[in-house]
Parts: sequence; structure tokens; C-alpha cells
Amino acid sequence: MWSGRFREPLDRTFEQWQRSFPFDWRLLPQEVAASKAHAQAIAAAGILTPEELAKTLDGLTRVGERALNWAHRISATSGEVDYETSNQQIGAAIVASAPQAEDIHHYVELELTKEIGALALKLHTGRSRNEQIATDMRLFVRDSIDATITGLTRWALSLITLAESNPDAVMPGYTHLQRAEPVLIAHWLLAYVSMIERDLSRFTDARTRMNFCPLGSGAIAGATLALDRTIAARALAFTAPTSNSMDATSDRDFMLDFAQAASTLGLHISRFAEELTLYATAEFSFIDLPEAFSTGSSAMPQKKNPDLTELARGKSARLLGSATALATLVKGLPLAYNKDLQEGQEQIFDVADTLAGLLSVLPNFTRALKFRHAKMKEAAQTGYLNAMAGATYLSNKGLAFRKAHEVIGNAVRLGLDLNLELNAIPLAELQKLSDYFDEAFFAAISLNATVDCHAVPGGTATSQVHESLTSAKHRISTLYTLPTTPWEPEASTHG
Repeated sequence: MWSGRFREPLDRTFEQWQRSFPFDWRLLPQEVAASKAHAQAIAAAGILTPEELAKTLDGLTRVGERALNWAHRISATSGEVDYETSNQQIGAAIVASAPQAEDIHHYVELELTKEIGALALKLHTGRSRNEQIATDMRLFVRDSIDATITGLTRWALSLITLAESNPDAVMPGYTHLQRAEPVLIAHWLLAYVSMIERDLSRFTDARTRMNFCPLGSGAIAGATLALDRTIAARALAFTAPTSNSMDATSDRDFMLDFAQAASTLGLHISRFAEELTLYATAEFSFIDLPEAFSTGSSAMPQKKNPDLTELARGKSARLLGSATALATLVKGLPLAYNKDLQEGQEQIFDVADTLAGLLSVLPNFTRALKFRHAKMKEAAQTGYLNAMAGATYLSNKGLAFRKAHEVIGNAVRLGLDLNLELNAIPLAELQKLSDYFDEAFFAAISLNATVDCHAVPGGTATSQVHESLTSAKHRISTLYTLPTTPWEPEASTHG
């Protein structure tokens, strides 16, 4: 592709070492789509005749079917295999089929030449590999975001389904990993739905921000043909062309946005996994982990290990690592394109695969969770978790809250001395601490009253949680569908 200026052949070891095709073969669908869009643009510029355009597009379609054909062959010979193994086998087969291909762009050119002959060489008119990889990676990230949004929506709905099946069950809520106040199980689950909604908004925002087309940017200074860049942008469902050729070929912000949004999602998944891992222990015994998502011990017959939650917790490290690696990669790069950027592709592929794997198992796992309601309710009724409700009761009767807090603190101290919960301390003993205590105090600190006293939007009161469930289900179901990409020519100044 570039040997004309060189007299000496490449060192064989270096040539193999610097190739990106062993991993960027995954961009085959994106490279084919971008090549078709470019073919339309150069046809409009008079480089391809209508007949040549049709022949080129047909040839590219056949090249794009290669991966599908390999997948069919692998499936026929090896039976049903997991996604990661299948992907590795397809990649190995494609790479082995073209040992001379340096990268995905070279591969498509070689394969297209097999299909349509020398006409394939016209396709590179008016473009550079710098803009090709920038476009391919934007398309790949956009596809990955769409898949992530779909998977996240399914997980959020599975959390909502689980909450709906446990509408009034109570558990202890924790601060500092110490029992704090009773909350509804549904309220706890909705906390993770809120996290997911923020994750969804981050991915959606990232998608909107990166949805501009680099094609026509050339190697650095723009195409040398008078291309109508809107043709390629429309064909690929981008919002508009990018506004600066130097930025377009060197920008990897969209990859950083994706990786950073993924790392935040990974943190949320890890927190959920950590809580479930704790709650499944004999010491908590709040949750019965589904056997279909657990494994045993090779040495201890009694064990049921939380492998899914532990692996999910561990996967967050991969996501954080990829985001950090990408940021480190680009932090010192001068404009415009540098081959260092090739190293960022594998990070993005790993992020996409890690998210796909997590979101393939989390929805079904979540729906299969079973709570030990009696154990959770017992934990919510012991340890003076109704103390806040007691202080609120005294405050509502006219005692200053600071003083009410002190009085209830003294009551807790008394209960500890007598080995009694607040609601079991005799009224006469409580009245020695304050005249504000009366018989109605005990009803005000019952479990249901303690939960329902938080009757504010976002609180754990039963009525509020039921309303929050309905609202969250509606938002998730209607707002976070696959994004559309309307053509907005006035947005072309953004990029």
C-alpha cells in the first residue's frame, strides 16, 4: 500500500509485529460499511461510473459476508460454542486466510480485488487509512453503545421485576456497613436502577457526541477531491461530517467516553455484586443464590460459591484498566494521527466484550434471586433501627429535634442495659427520660410505621416505593430504546 518510496523490504519480524490485522479484523463490518459510503461519495465526484459503483458495492457486500461464512463453517464443525470462543475462531480463520494483510483496510482491498479486479484500486481515491480507522472505530463504538443500552435496559427491567415481586418486604439498610434504618427490598433494588439510569444517560450522551463522520478528512488536511462529505455521513447515519480534519483523524475522545462510561457502569455492577456476595453469606443469610449461576468446591462438598458475583466484581477491574490505558495512551500525542493510537483498539474491543458478557448474564441472574424474607425482617426489627422514627415522633410532638435525638439516644442506652428493643421498654421507664413519651410512641416505631414515616419523594415509604416502581418502569421502557440518528445538517459545525 505504501512501498513506492522504499528500497529495502521490511524486516520480517518487525512486519509481523506491527500488523494490526490479528485484532482489527473485528472491524470488517464497519470497514465494509464505510467503504460503501466512500464509494458513493467518489461516484458523486465522478471517480466511479454508475456501473463501477454498482460493481464495487456488490463486491464489498460479498467481502462483508466473509465473517458470516466463517461463522457458519465454525458452527457446523464445532457445534455450539460460547461467544468468546466463536469470536476467536472466526478471527483466527479470517486472519489465516490473508497472511499478507497488514490491517483491516488492506484486507478489504485485497479481498475486493479478488472480487472485482483492478477496479478495487480506485476505491482508495480521495481517502487515507487515518480517516478510515477513525470512522471504523466510531462505527464500532456506536454499535457497542447500542448493544450496551439494550443490555442495560434488560438488566434494569429485571431489577424492577424483582422489586415488583417483593413489593412490601423489608430489609435493614446500612451506612458504614452498620444497620441504620429499615427499608423496603424494592427500595434497595431501585437504588441500582437509579445508577443504571445514569449509566444509560452517559452512554446516550457519548453516542450523541461522537456521531460525526470523519470520512473526507484525508490523512490530515482534508480530501484532495471536492467530495460532498454529507453523502458518506448520511449513508452511515452520522449526524453530520466532522468539522476539522486534523481533529477528526486524531480524535479518540469517543473511545475514552465509551471506556469511562463503561468503567463507571463496572463500578455499579461491582457494588451490586459485592452486596449480593455479602448477603449470601451464612453471617447475613439474606439471599439464596440461584444454583444455575453458582458453582461448588472441588474439595468441600457443602460449598455453593458466588462465582457470578465474584467474577462480575472482578470484571470492573478490566473496565477500569482499559479506561486508564486509553487515557494514558493519548495524553501526550501531538496532532494529528500517530500509530500509538493503534494500541487503543484492543482496549475498546475488550471493553465491548466485557460489557457484552456481563449484560448477557445479569438479567437472568437477577430475576432468579430469592430473598429470605423472615431473616431480613428479623434483622430490620433488631438493633434499634427504629431510633430515627422515635426521634421524629418526639420532634413532631414539639420537642426540638436535637433534644429528641438525645432523648432517644438515652432510650437506646437504656435498652442496651436492659437487653430490650425500644418497643419493649416499659412506658414508665421511657417517661423517666422525657414527658413527651406516651402510649402512641410504640405504634409510631413499629416496623411498618418506621418504613412509612419516610413518605417523601425518593423515600422508602411503601406508597412512595410503589410510585417509584411504576415511574422507573415507564422511564426505562420508553426513554432508553435504541437511539436514532436523524440527519441534522445544521449540526455540522460540531464535532
